[in-house]
Amino acid sequence: QVQLVESGGGSVQAGGSLRLSCAASGYTYSSYCMGWFRQAPGKEREGVAAIDSDGSTAYADSVKGRFTISQDNAKNTLYLQMNSLKPEDTAMYYCAAEPGISLCVLTMSFFAYWGQGTQVTVSS
Repeated sequence: QVQLVESGGGSVQAGGSLRLSCAASGYTYSSYCMGWFRQAPGKEREGVAAIDSDGSTAYADSVKGRFTISQDNAKNTLYLQMNSLKPEDTAMYYCAAEPGISLCVLTMSFFAYWGQGTQVTVSS
């Protein structure tokens, strides 16, 4: 059973930084796709960034140049480094995984496994 546990959320002022982590367990596929999504109150969940087992990445236009997705395969951990945070980045952030596929698509329907989320709040 694939399990994803996020951590690292919190409250910061605009311009600040946070690093989110997602500890993954329960699968040993050589190919996979992992991603970060976020959902603000009253809005739909949206894709933020994705990375595949080859290290290829994809980002939403709204976070390009500010957020960086990375992974530590030895620790089975996914990261999201968020810099230059803006109030509009405030949301619940979710980690997602799709084992067995190496070509990522940054849409909710692509991912089968989800974490519980970690809250990020950016104040102006």
